[in-house]
Amino acid sequence: METLANLESFVRSADHGSFSEAARRLALTPAAVSRNVAMLERNLGVRLFHRSTRKLTLTEAGEAFHQAISGNLSDIQAAIAGVATAGGAPSGVLRVSMAPTFGAMHILPLLPDFITRYPGVRPEWHFENRQVDIIAEGYDAAIGGGFDLSPGVVARNLAPAHIIAVASPAYMADRRLPASPADLAKLDGIVMRSLQSGRIRHWTMRDAAGAQTPAPLKEAFVFNDPAAMRRSALLGLGVAMLVVADVIEDLESGALIRLVPKWYADAGPISIYFASRTLLPGKTRAFVDFIADAFKQGRLAERFAGSLG
Repeated sequence: METLANLESFVRSADHGSFSEAARRLALTPAAVSRNVAMLERNLGVRLFHRSTRKLTLTEAGEAFHQAISGNLSDIQAAIAGVATAGGAPSGVLRVSMAPTFGAMHILPLLPDFITRYPGVRPEWHFENRQVDIIAEGYDAAIGGGFDLSPGVVARNLAPAHIIAVASPAYMADRRLPASPADLAKLDGIVMRSLQSGRIRHWTMRDAAGAQTPAPLKEAFVFNDPAAMRRSALLGLGVAMLVVADVIEDLESGALIRLVPKWYADAGPISIYFASRTLLPGKTRAFVDFIADAFKQGRLAERFAGSLG
């Protein structure tokens, strides 16, 4: 019977095309991973990888073996994680990816209560403006919006990601408030260049009745980070189109004001994403349920709804 270490080394190496990267994910040395894979090949009597100094690729037999065991291995790992805990309580490293502003503002404040309830869990949280591959990169969960639901990943919606137009009181002091989204074109726009497409993102806004109209912001300032856009709006540089969740504290304090308050753009839901395993690790299930309950108790779905004006 093959050891779990051999199988884990093979699957991680196949996923990342590298013994070194597999070693980093498994907290082993590259030599140990290579040795585990070699032992697996010897026991099976087949070569699983074509090796070269630059590249590691699966053989035909390796491809078939990887497809056969990768899903089952995840369930085995989850089962081990679920029972190998003190008293059955959730434990282990919890790797989560989330957007920097949203994560620091709305998820990080929940951490003290979470670790008080689950002291055996050790958070390893990554604050980053990108869509991670949850399964391939070894994350337990990710929080954000607009993720592609790759095979094996599910989403649990938390709140709407509504985009609104904001500016500082100082910027608007000597300017006329826009009466409609079309009037935003008369103001200095703080816009975002998409990290995925490289294009500048412009929005179409809607109202509660369902009417839609473009919001043609001038490209006075171009950034690739929502946090920089928010900071620029606070500095009085112009108008930014940002998610309600990222500016709600600024709106409540008066540091920013909402323009054309009956209008918003819908960027889909803010969700928590995780692997759709039959045997989900206890730490992941505890985190998903904890975050969903916190959003429900705080009525954050309502607070983040730009449709409510």
